[in-house]
Amino acid sequence: MGKSKARSDFMAYLQSTGLKNTQQRELIVDEFLRAGSHLSTEELYLRLRRKHPNLGYATVHRTLKLLAESGIAEQRNFGDGQARYEPTGKDEHHDHLICTACGRIVEFEDRRIEQLQEEVAGLHGFTIVRHRLELYGLCEGCRSL
Repeated sequence: MGKSKARSDFMAYLQSTGLKNTQQRELIVDEFLRAGSHLSTEELYLRLRRKHPNLGYATVHRTLKLLAESGIAEQRNFGDGQARYEPTGKDEHHDHLICTACGRIVEFEDRRIEQLQEEVAGLHGFTIVRHRLELYGLCEGCRSL
């Protein structure tokens, strides 16, 4: 989903639920979409606070929740105790490598893994509707410490 489509879909969602479109929400949505992925509320708040010191943490948090409710973002939990959000509708499905020491998150795609998952599901009589693959370990930087 493109940034402008995501933005207009979010505005339509606000209107359909009777919520107002505010300048603060627009700032938050634009920065979220520009940033890419895997942002916690705190990380997005800190990015925004530099240019918009009057923007509140609670407003960022509520807007991220609305983005998830509207289908524009997906909430992820990578075992570090904080929810992270990434835009939905990326061109391809992707999986994640998560460093348990520093929290680094790497997205990757591998056609072989996708194919193997389909084969395993078929052997057990399953049709995959959706899946999530998260591999936890140490990144190269943390392994060398």
